[in-house]
Amino acid sequence: MEIVKLRESDEFIKLGQALKKAGLESSGVDAKMDIQNGNVKVNGEIETRRGRKLYDGDVLEFNSTQVKIEK
Repeated sequence: MEIVKLRESDEFIKLGQALKKAGLESSGVDAKMDIQNGNVKVNGEIETRRGRKLYDGDVLEFNSTQVKIEK
């Protein structure tokens, strides 16, 4: 499982940003398309909102890779 660390000053990260930060997407456009096409799960549920806020403890899944958000 990959880990994405939130910056000290941030309480959340948006889904599209988290995909890029984890290295699963190379651009925001790619992330947007995969999210809108239902290829991304958050906490086990398909998520189609690119702006979905992820908080400490949330887990996203894309292409069989899980990424946990940590403070």
